[in-house]
Amino acid sequence: MQSICVYCASSTQINPLYFEAASELGKLFAENKLELVYGGGSNGLMGRLADVVLENGGTATGVIPQFMCDQNWNHQHLSNLIVTETMHERKEKMAFMSDAAVALPGGCGTFEELLEVITWKQLGIFTKPIIIVNINGYYDPLISMLHKAIEENFMRELHRDIWVVVNSANEVIPAIKNAKVWDISVRKFAAI
Repeated sequence: MQSICVYCASSTQINPLYFEAASELGKLFAENKLELVYGGGSNGLMGRLADVVLENGGTATGVIPQFMCDQNWNHQHLSNLIVTETMHERKEKMAFMSDAAVALPGGCGTFEELLEVITWKQLGIFTKPIIIVNINGYYDPLISMLHKAIEENFMRELHRDIWVVVNSANEVIPAIKNAKVWDISVRKFAAI
């Protein structure tokens, strides 16, 4: 069974469009027998995604630090719950136990997770597909900034292949299947 890491919001005060996308992605994961690996939370898009995966007979694995469990932020009905000591350990486990990383809309935590895995791919540490789900144009400013970094030579032209942008949940699985293989030889830091 393939495992897919999903980064997304814990906020409950967001546009219903984002909840619909999380529900659609959860159904697709269950139908395609893809294991959800995510931050283990019970609220917001995190909770909705896990709930829908589980309701449709799928597998949902949460990875969450102990301090969040102490606050009862963890989902209580997951297939598997992995408790870590730190946020850093959480992010590392989520990425490296997965066959791809997907970012639904989210806040600073989601941005940080996405940018970290992009950096890891740039360095050849993480070589798997990274899919940005740009629901309602949510990620337009971030995508523009990534392209500006390339245009201004802070990143190389070939780094555009690190991520794939899709506009709906139903594009995620095909995007993972069709993602370019990432060659770790790109980590040679030759002059741009």
